[in-house]
Amino acid sequence: MRVAHLTTVDMSLALLLATELEVDVASGLETYGLSAPGRYAERVRELGVSHVALPSLTRAWDPRRDVDAARELFGVLRRLRPDVLHTHNPKTGVLGRVVGRLAGVPVVVNTCHGLWAGPDDRLRKRLAVYAAEAAAAGLSDAELYQNGVDRDTLRRMVGRSKTRVVGNGTDLDAFAPDPVSRRRLRSALGLCDDDLLVGGVGRMVAEKGITEFAAVARELRRDATFVWVGPDDPDKPDAVTSAGTDVSFLGERSDMAAVYNALDVFVLPSYREGFSRSAMEAAATATPMVLSDIRGCREIGAHDREVLLVPPRDPVALRAAVERLLCSPELRTRLAAAARHRALACFDQRGVARVSLQTYAAVADSKQLGWIVEREIG
Repeated sequence: MRVAHLTTVDMSLALLLATELEVDVASGLETYGLSAPGRYAERVRELGVSHVALPSLTRAWDPRRDVDAARELFGVLRRLRPDVLHTHNPKTGVLGRVVGRLAGVPVVVNTCHGLWAGPDDRLRKRLAVYAAEAAAAGLSDAELYQNGVDRDTLRRMVGRSKTRVVGNGTDLDAFAPDPVSRRRLRSALGLCDDDLLVGGVGRMVAEKGITEFAAVARELRRDATFVWVGPDDPDKPDAVTSAGTDVSFLGERSDMAAVYNALDVFVLPSYREGFSRSAMEAAATATPMVLSDIRGCREIGAHDREVLLVPPRDPVALRAAVERLLCSPELRTRLAAAARHRALACFDQRGVARVSLQTYAAVADSKQLGWIVEREIG
């Protein structure tokens, strides 16, 4: 059985879908990753996945190049003839469902990693996004949602018969408390045991709340060291290149488990999340957290039980929450333990991957396609 996962960029395949791809390969599926070419393609291939580049595919909507990308995708699907096309990301979710159906792929499944419009966006944008998602959903066999808010938003246009909320997960073996890596990385950063370290993780774009994070760093720079970890994203219109001198920008790192372990407080002041992977990773490593009170972050935990939640775009509230954690070792310990417990119970990426396999099998059975995936879901 052949399954092809479609994302806009290869970074999504390598970082966001790695565990799901590994499960597919381990289950005996011939697995393909389709995306624009990039420097993560080799990491995708190391998972045992065949990477197929779509040179015309871009992250931003570009009508002329999108037509070329659709033509490339059609040709690839006709050549590979996958049994399943599983689409991800906003743009490729729409494009892939349309082209997948036109190319005659037997099973088309989409995962919504977060609607690309929210309650704060203008009505025109919300209507356009919701209409595009609903139209594309009409062409798929199953719609998987990482959070219930997004499914409820589209319930009148998509219905519930082929939808399921699957949540999200991470690699709980890779992300776990590790005092040794904590000491090693903090030493490399020039920090002593009793120094406090506050950090954020995410692409260098404004919607991750970097401006608000930097504002808090300016106010609390005497109480803690502030760092931000994540790759540049120059193609995005809200790309951030600098946010003052009170935050050390460490760039992209491959030792993310050590990063979370080194932190005393993890902060994600994001404006939009589908289901925050960085927050799940922080939870799994038992790191105290301050998150935006938005969909995709509320799923990580309840306020004052596993996390502290603050309104997005509110540096005053963000500062108060960060300062509260910095001043209370007991609160940090309590939230860290509760977050780790919830991660073990709810954030296993392999469980999410198994739901995808079960979905493929259920659709194949309902369409009487004649192929069996019992090995994969067993």
